[in-house]
Amino acid sequence: MIDDMWQIHVHIMLLDRRYYRIYGKNVSISRLKQHITELKKRTKPHWADLPSQVVQDVVLRYGKSRDAFFDNIKDRKSGKTTRKVGFPKIKPRHKYNSLTFTQAGYTLEDNRIKINCIDTWFSIHKHREIQGIIKTITIKRDRCGDYWICFSCDNVDDSDPKPMTGKSAGFDYGNKTLLTSDTGRKIESPEFLNQSLKVLRSLSKALSRKVKGSGNWYRACRALARHYRKISRQRLDWQWKLSTELCTEFDILIFETLNLDGMKRLWGRKVSDNAFYQLLEIIEQKCAKHGKTFHKINMWTATTKPCSDCDYPNKGLSLSDRQWTCPECGSHHDRDVNAARNIKRAGLAALSGADVRR
Repeated sequence: MIDDMWQIHVHIMLLDRRYYRIYGKNVSISRLKQHITELKKRTKPHWADLPSQVVQDVVLRYGKSRDAFFDNIKDRKSGKTTRKVGFPKIKPRHKYNSLTFTQAGYTLEDNRIKINCIDTWFSIHKHREIQGIIKTITIKRDRCGDYWICFSCDNVDDSDPKPMTGKSAGFDYGNKTLLTSDTGRKIESPEFLNQSLKVLRSLSKALSRKVKGSGNWYRACRALARHYRKISRQRLDWQWKLSTELCTEFDILIFETLNLDGMKRLWGRKVSDNAFYQLLEIIEQKCAKHGKTFHKINMWTATTKPCSDCDYPNKGLSLSDRQWTCPECGSHHDRDVNAARNIKRAGLAALSGADVRR
């Protein structure tokens, strides 16, 4: 079924491109839906056996991604953002890996699910009991060939808010130390990718020795994909636990916006292994759940060179200087702790609308 949805995805993308080339505008989503319905009666009768709502969801996905492209152009012109969103592209077959049921097309009973269009029951293993009203289910296929079902439910109250502590903290990101707080606490990254490099090299060499397209080649691909999936799960598990710990200890968490793409060009695998942007997304989600405050200061805010005690700008500070003494007030600073204090001060000032020092 996922491959059938991929064929519909390719068809509507090519149709919209051709329409734009001829008439200079894009096809509306409603017209695309009507076109797919007509194809079911004429040249694509086998599409009629697919769940209609799932087929419509393929068109809606394309519409959302196209709208995001045009909205991003407006936001960049108005100065709301500098982030670029590209026009949707045709996904290759192996990267189109999900389909979504909205209200019909499936039957769920205990630990089994039936896909109505193929009239087949499948056994499922629940991660936890389903709560609330099921709105949509999404079936995903990963690179290892395993299938996952994601349930989106309404009227779910699984929140257990953490108690308020009245504490706030600023955090500075670094390659040597992942996070440094304004109190001096340093959080090291486990670097799961770096730990598994030896195994990954061995699996990659084994894959390169196989004849592409053979049975052994596909088995080697899955073995490599399974190990990458293990690394991703290790990193996610550690990040979720760290975010819970930080949200338990602090009420206000302040971070700095960074140009991670530029950092990747300089330090490559190290930055990717830390997955700092993913960590911030998890912390932001945790803060929203527990009623805590998450804030990111502007990336152009001076945090590294100014002294956190007297604001003296140490313009001669280089990347190799990890410790320095302020020539104005004589305060001795750890580079990362000083930056974390400046981040906290700037964040609290932005949140309160006043010049909060510490």
